[in-house]
Amino acid sequence: MLRISGKTYCSVTLVAALAFAGCAKKEAALQVEVEVQAEHPEVGPMAAHITADAVLAPLAQAAIAPKISAPVKKFYVQRGSHVKAGQLLAVLENRDLEAAALDNQGSYTAAEAAYATATKAQVPEDYQKAELDFAQAKANLELNQSIVKSRKQLFAEGAIPGRDLDTAVAALVQAQAAYDSAKKHLDSMQTVSREAALKAAQGQLESAKGRYLGAEAQVSYSEIRSPIDGVVTDRPLFAGETAAAGAPLLTVMDTSALLAKLHISQLLAQQLKVGDPAVVTVPGMEETVPAKVSLVSPALDPGSTTIEIWVRAENKDGALKVGTPVHVAIQTKAVSNAVKVPISALLSAQDGSTSVMVMSPDGVAHKRRVQTGIRDEKEVQIMSGVTPADMVITEGAYSLDDGTRVKLASSGQEKPAAHQRGGDDD
Repeated sequence: MLRISGKTYCSVTLVAALAFAGCAKKEAALQVEVEVQAEHPEVGPMAAHITADAVLAPLAQAAIAPKISAPVKKFYVQRGSHVKAGQLLAVLENRDLEAAALDNQGSYTAAEAAYATATKAQVPEDYQKAELDFAQAKANLELNQSIVKSRKQLFAEGAIPGRDLDTAVAALVQAQAAYDSAKKHLDSMQTVSREAALKAAQGQLESAKGRYLGAEAQVSYSEIRSPIDGVVTDRPLFAGETAAAGAPLLTVMDTSALLAKLHISQLLAQQLKVGDPAVVTVPGMEETVPAKVSLVSPALDPGSTTIEIWVRAENKDGALKVGTPVHVAIQTKAVSNAVKVPISALLSAQDGSTSVMVMSPDGVAHKRRVQTGIRDEKEVQIMSGVTPADMVITEGAYSLDDGTRVKLASSGQEKPAAHQRGGDDD
């Protein structure tokens, strides 16, 4: 028979008890399962986006300021009125301007009459008279020349006294002087006087016309018209108040389409082109608004070294408002059959590698390195590492060790905290 002393028996009993307790604790630890959320990767279309925040601006805007200072006679529009380009919006007091325009119109009419008289009557008549005077002087000169010639012959024959020849010679000298004067006058009329008279009449007419057009322009400045199609968004004055020259009297905006103006880095801007699709998320609106890139600035902003991008969103119904802060997402690259998982499933290591936790059929989590592709705000494309048949842990994978037993969280229960783990070492 085996004998065991009391002390030895107690020691053996204690060792056995401790060994049994350790095994029980280890078995209990192995039985603990961490609740996680997991799902199979989806396969479908996916697109990469460039996102940024912006403020909606009008397609076109005109702050209409009068060129003259005068009281407002009448407004034809209110805030919110839809107007067309060229439409009359307001009229300033202009009775003094209309009177000045009428006075200048009379002067212009008189100048037109004077011009017609000068070009059609006076100048032609003066020229015709000069031609007639020249013709008459020439005929008189030729007559006196023939008389002198005949009298010289008669005087040589002794048929007439010497005084008759002297008288004829004196008359010839006078006729020659008259001829020279008439010829010079006709030449001046042909080369200088006629052209100068026409230019003088033309100048007086143009001067009168300029004053008249200037007065008409002053009257037109009292009529405020819209330069663009749009909506009246501001009208600070009321009828009777004085509008100051250069101060905005009305503001018209073209809100048929609105622009979201983004400033992004040159690297991102190189991925964009005019016509790229985009969506605009507006606070308070459940659905996003479709849009397109309408401008990619050809130059960097010297202050911020960014590039300005315009995204145009149609606004025919007027639902979008100028000045609203929005979030813009521009599509840059699309994949038709992408294997994708939620971004929350990704785990990043210090060496820059990326992995996910995959749940095996027997309920054990295994870390698997993956290669990612394009991503958006919610999902990321998996290029390699997992397949649609794998069960990827989407919530609760953070800080899980490879080989940890996991189970799917029951519906209706809160998602496990990121730090929740089983098998704490006590």
